[in-house]
Amino acid sequence: MQSPASRFAITFWGVRGSIPAPGPKTRVYGGNTSCIELRCAGRLLVFDLGSGARALGEALRAQGVPASADVFLSHYHYDHLQGLPFFAPMFDARNHFVIRGPTRAQHDVRTILAGQMAPPYFPVTAEEVFQADVQYKPVAQGDVVDLGEVQVRALELHHPGGSLGYRVDFQGHSVVYATDIEHGSPTDGRLADFARGADVLIYDAMYTPEEYAGPPGKAGWGHSTWTAAVTAAEAAEVRTLVLFHHDPERDDAGMRALERKARRLRPGTVAAREGLTLKVDQDVLRSSVAPPRLASRGAL
Repeated sequence: MQSPASRFAITFWGVRGSIPAPGPKTRVYGGNTSCIELRCAGRLLVFDLGSGARALGEALRAQGVPASADVFLSHYHYDHLQGLPFFAPMFDARNHFVIRGPTRAQHDVRTILAGQMAPPYFPVTAEEVFQADVQYKPVAQGDVVDLGEVQVRALELHHPGGSLGYRVDFQGHSVVYATDIEHGSPTDGRLADFARGADVLIYDAMYTPEEYAGPPGKAGWGHSTWTAAVTAAEAAEVRTLVLFHHDPERDDAGMRALERKARRLRPGTVAAREGLTLKVDQDVLRSSVAPPRLASRGAL
């Protein structure tokens, strides 16, 4: 059995883009927006605080012990922040968090987060209700955050207003988180170098090629297609591709069909779903993740 200090695993708490999409038609893949938990070297790393962060917070609170985590925000569009006011560990003085995010328009991460959790947008401020010990630190393209045995690197992605991608390296294994990226820019080549040889690439695959082309087209909206995700994974020679930031209008049957198409081009590709855990430090083989079952096969 692995010790906590040697485990390297990803758990998905929120996988949607733009807006939560709960309901019976999305219960297999999930309807919450972006939030990923990564465990390595006995540390907890969290990427984005979309609505999926609420369930992560409840899980941490249920453990009954003080929580400590390094949080990395890709950017500040609301689907990546809306879980923060409902992240239960923030209301416990025993807990400690370091929240890192990019500086945008001369505003640092602390200022930006405080601004979105204040009247008239929210009834109380973070300063009034958060009890945890929180540090806020900037992160930018090219930075390497050294967390002992773990290194986290940042890359600026192609997205309106900017978005940071992250690469986590630990004991010869690596995970790349690259959501909210639009293909077809010089960033494609930079991402290929950034993600080279990673065990797992988590990539924005919001659209099908037909949806992206339109009409109405989605060019300039800041998101990619599942075919662009496959191309990015091949260019970077990664082991496992995970499709992420699913369109809120795509139901479980549509997600399953999209996943099948992607697997035909790149066997072993996974469409992220809430509750899925990938063990990076074991063999994340292209056939290791079983597809989810839908309630009705006829829906496919």
